[in-house]
Amino acid sequence: MIAAMDINVQKVSTSKLNTMSLENLPFGKYYTDHMLEADYEDGEWKNIEIKPYQPLLLEPSTAAIHYGQAIFEGIKAYKDPAGNAFIFRPHDNYKRFNLSAERMQMPAVPEDIFMEGMRMLVDIDKNWIPSQEDHSLYIRPFMFSTDPVIGVKPSEKYKFMIILSPTGPYYNKPMRIYVEEKYTRAAPGGIGYAKAAGNYGASMLATTEAKNKGYDQVLWTDAFEHKYVQEIGTMNVFFIIGDKAYTPELTLGTILGGVTRDSSITILREMGFEVIDTERVHIDNLIEAHKAGALFEVFGTGTAATITLIQELRYKDYVMEFDTNKWRIAPELKKRLNDIRYGKTADNHGWMYKI
Repeated sequence: MIAAMDINVQKVSTSKLNTMSLENLPFGKYYTDHMLEADYEDGEWKNIEIKPYQPLLLEPSTAAIHYGQAIFEGIKAYKDPAGNAFIFRPHDNYKRFNLSAERMQMPAVPEDIFMEGMRMLVDIDKNWIPSQEDHSLYIRPFMFSTDPVIGVKPSEKYKFMIILSPTGPYYNKPMRIYVEEKYTRAAPGGIGYAKAAGNYGASMLATTEAKNKGYDQVLWTDAFEHKYVQEIGTMNVFFIIGDKAYTPELTLGTILGGVTRDSSITILREMGFEVIDTERVHIDNLIEAHKAGALFEVFGTGTAATITLIQELRYKDYVMEFDTNKWRIAPELKKRLNDIRYGKTADNHGWMYKI
């Protein structure tokens, strides 16, 4: 096990926080004073340290640049009214991180390095956690292959890192979503369930084309018929139809098993909804429900996105528009989740990990 004294710590002499404000922050633009770094070499993790945030020095032949062995996670830390720091469900992200590592033929990161390293890092930079509504400290653990060798094979060396970013909301208004039916994000047997960097690189063309049509993001569909919806580019998706909540199933391995998705399922059931999360969701059924006036709300869930309202959903030439000002379900879900995250209500699920 890695103890605190086994992680070498080098602190900055002067914090960057002295020269900036934590109010009205854009997402993912600013970074805290420190970062965690560890190396995997000769079959073991070593050189574990927390040091000042700084550039990396890499060989041009670094394997990750050429062959894409790179994975990451997204986690958030919050402050309660008393100023105590908490991380939301980090153990679940840790498990998913190593699930991604297994799929990408990368070494597992030991829990003590991941969790204790994260705890120490957040504790050192806890003054960077914003206290404003819809603000948080975004935690980005990631790993990539570092062999200075050109050749298609799993690397023998890797680097694991964690960086921190104080941030505001990822989306600050309801979204317009285009249902994608040309390009494919994932297929059974692929890496759709892994949080691998390549998944996001491959999504950018479809997203750009959707934005050129006036939309914010795409809702991906299955690879074979382009009829079963899967997930939105940056989040999972939920549909309120009648008195039930639907979200696409995970068993085909084409959808990321979101931690916020899982949390939302729990909260929605507490709100009295029957949640259907073990079935595929057909676009024709959504259109039929919309025409019948039974598709009441559509929203996305994700660590970065939190709960994001969707005001328009377009499939081919059929446009589904929603008046999000009248919605009650998604806003209540967001409020309940935020009340837990910010310590305004009891955490009955054991989701908040205290620093």
